[in-house]
Amino acid sequence: MTGVLIATCLLLLVGAFMVMYRALRGPTVFDRILAVNAIGTKTVVLVALLGFFGEPEFFLDTSVVYALINFAATIAILRYIQYRRLG
Repeated sequence: MTGVLIATCLLLLVGAFMVMYRALRGPTVFDRILAVNAIGTKTVVLVALLGFFGEPEFFLDTSVVYALINFAATIAILRYIQYRRLG
């Protein structure tokens, strides 16, 4: 089971680095924001995966909170870019 966990974590990290390329080289600002959001989502999945095989009560709560922060920050940034204000 440990081999599957390590392989899954490595695949998530490879995917995050592939998305990082899009975040750095994206032709538009929306491509970059989407890439950063995808990196945040991959991080949530990685933390939840580690929590599933470790201490679930700590890591799963942390991944849920991080997912909410990631979602709220993405919406706030997109709203700021669209209207040039947050309110």
